[in-house]
Amino acid sequence: MRKFSAVLLCLLLLGTMLSACSGGTAPKKEAEGSGANNNSNTGNTSGSEDITKKKITIKIHYPTPDLKVMRAQEDDKIKRFQAEYPNVEIIKDDWQYKIEEIGVKMASNEAPTIFNTFATEANFLVEKGWVADITDLYNNWKYKDQMNPVLQDQFVINGKVYGLAYNGYVVSTVLNKKLLDAKSVAVPPVDWTWDDMLNTAKNAANPAKGVAGIAPMGKGNEAGWNWTNFLFEAGGEIEKNEGGKVTATFNSEAGIKALDFYKKLKYEANAIPKDWALGWADAVNTFQQGRTAMVMAGAADVIEPALNQGGMKPEDVLTYPMPAAEKGGKHTGILGGNYYVINPNATKDEQEMAFRYITFDYFSEKGLQALEANIQERKTNGKYYVPQLMDYFKADSDFGKKTQAIYDKYDNIYKYNPEITALLDGKPEAQFGTQDYYAEMSNVIQETFSKKDMDSKAQLDTAAKNVQEKVFDKLKAQ
Repeated sequence: MRKFSAVLLCLLLLGTMLSACSGGTAPKKEAEGSGANNNSNTGNTSGSEDITKKKITIKIHYPTPDLKVMRAQEDDKIKRFQAEYPNVEIIKDDWQYKIEEIGVKMASNEAPTIFNTFATEANFLVEKGWVADITDLYNNWKYKDQMNPVLQDQFVINGKVYGLAYNGYVVSTVLNKKLLDAKSVAVPPVDWTWDDMLNTAKNAANPAKGVAGIAPMGKGNEAGWNWTNFLFEAGGEIEKNEGGKVTATFNSEAGIKALDFYKKLKYEANAIPKDWALGWADAVNTFQQGRTAMVMAGAADVIEPALNQGGMKPEDVLTYPMPAAEKGGKHTGILGGNYYVINPNATKDEQEMAFRYITFDYFSEKGLQALEANIQERKTNGKYYVPQLMDYFKADSDFGKKTQAIYDKYDNIYKYNPEITALLDGKPEAQFGTQDYYAEMSNVIQETFSKKDMDSKAQLDTAAKNVQEKVFDKLKAQ
């Protein structure tokens, strides 16, 4: 869910000090023969002319005023970048990508050279010609083979590269092993199913003591966000876009199956909290306080407070992929990711310098130094450091190994089960009307948890009709 991506971004920036379109419709063609030299980025694409000797101006994505720490870090990056490239003028732009604004930004020639966007937007932006083809720049970048393909491939369309990942997550399930042990409940297999989740939740629950087996989010848009993982696991889709018309499709057999599973958790297993109207923070706090055996979210966002505010021990906090609907099925969780893209109508020199700016702190020694300083500070304060389950780099890359070497030096690092990564199956959120869909599904989830005999198909049909009429039918031709 996009609002949680900001939390992940802050964590990554604090941990590794990493940073985050003028008008027109057609991307400019990349110059041929892009090389790789300076600062491990691309080399000069301008023939005999040295790009470092030219006066170049780029407008960059800049954090909003409320994100003071991130602004300070970006200012530090700008200072270091301009020390290496004094020929570059940098203009700060704190516009945050919105699908309803990007067209106006492009048409009015106000889009920055570099802007942020989400995993959901790749096909849309490419189809509209609103992102540059950076394939040559990317292919001549020395670190391209160390990028995490689960994230990076979201912006590879028909073999061409249109963006760079800088953080991401796949929704996971976090288990409180201590609560399972208290009821003598066996830890489920990592390659688990809905039945495994149902049985674990049922057996771990202790309603008399106010302990739930699982705490699905039940209010706010996050209720719809949480449930959508099960829709995907059952093989369903939120919407389809054919011939420029967007149609709601979540009222499918897969949707019914997913909603009926929620009924089982509530009425068959008696496994969810009595006060089930939990928002994102409520659910995370419930886990932190030892009042639920399971919660579903970005893993690090749950583990961090559980260990550092809830006093839990790493061995009692287990991270799992989302369960497969059936044995042998995919462990699909919503993939949330943040990306940098480049204005397609910037000049080739501006595009190249924008690429150099984006990647300036990727795979950097400075980032590793900042990471270790963060870990050391936490150790001094008796706190744990919780890595992201998914970084922009491969775990087995050179940089990944250097990062792991730092982790291995300290005993205050949370360690994930290596089997998890192999099972993760990330699926991006819907491209259109995502938050409206989540809000509508939140109402359905509340009905499900309030009325035992609720007709799942009827509720989903009504919800799909509402989203279709209120949102999709009002979309202008994209």
